[in-house]
Amino acid sequence: MSTALSELTTLRLGGPAARLIEAHDEADVVAAVSAADADGEPLLIVAGGSNLVVADAGFPGTVLRIATRGIDGGTVAAGEPWDPFVARCVAAGRAGVECLSGIPGSVGATPIQNVGAYGQEVAEVIVFVRAYDRRSGVVEEIPADRCGFAYRSSAFKRHPGRWVLLSVTFDLPRRADSMPVRYAELARALGIAEGESAPLADVREAVLALRRRKGMVIDPADPDSVSAGSFFTNPILSPGEFAALRARANGAGPPAFRQADGRVKTSAAWLIEHAGFARGHGDPAAIAISSKHTLALTNRGAGTTEELVALAREIAGGVQERFGVELEPEPVFAGHEWRS
Repeated sequence: MSTALSELTTLRLGGPAARLIEAHDEADVVAAVSAADADGEPLLIVAGGSNLVVADAGFPGTVLRIATRGIDGGTVAAGEPWDPFVARCVAAGRAGVECLSGIPGSVGATPIQNVGAYGQEVAEVIVFVRAYDRRSGVVEEIPADRCGFAYRSSAFKRHPGRWVLLSVTFDLPRRADSMPVRYAELARALGIAEGESAPLADVREAVLALRRRKGMVIDPADPDSVSAGSFFTNPILSPGEFAALRARANGAGPPAFRQADGRVKTSAAWLIEHAGFARGHGDPAAIAISSKHTLALTNRGAGTTEELVALAREIAGGVQERFGVELEPEPVFAGHEWRS
């Protein structure tokens, strides 16, 4: 009997899997992947399902759900849920992931996206990842400097399907206070200046409160939390591209965050809002922009993946037409192409 993949994604969208396997240890993961590859069968890896958009028709192959568990010092199995791990670190006085509280999904997904929020990125505390290389058929430990980490990206994301992550090893310093807070909104919530620290538990609670107000903490009572989180990444532009954007915006904004390489990161939310897409835009019974956060596209209960992708394309097209900037989606698409 087929399993609806909507049951495995935070968007609650997606048709059936032709075949679903759960792997509970590393050997099971490698065996399942190897078998699918040997048979030439399409393979979709799922863990928390928080960054996944699955087609209404489902997936015509094997879906492997990573359900591995285990924490041994700084090494964490890929299937461990992320936020409980963060809570455990905060309680143990381990700093470096406190600003990443409330993010859904699994530990193994965090290096792929180089998950980041409120001034922290997971790349800052990763020592190495253990992964199965489907090209060579070998399990290897890949140090952080070979992971190709970049803003919301990594070598694993840029070469989709090559590696299956098995575990992640972190270096989290022992300290009562957080790492220096680098995000203005969070610093204001804590009543401190940017660059200062605060007790780890206080930072976690402040981050959770901010995320809840934006519908970014999974909550069965909050329809705005039925999403894949931020659907678009913040564009990073060359100085010339940013100057052209400012000209098209008549000099009124947008936000500018200078990068070490001279480029400029700007706000996807600002672009979307100023292109005419307000919170709540869409079908209030199906697919709509969150009422709390412009970057979240939500399933209001009766939505389909086709409708979600159509809304995303409408938004991206509007931003392109108004500002000449191409928005890039953050989620992984399975069985459905982002560009038509």
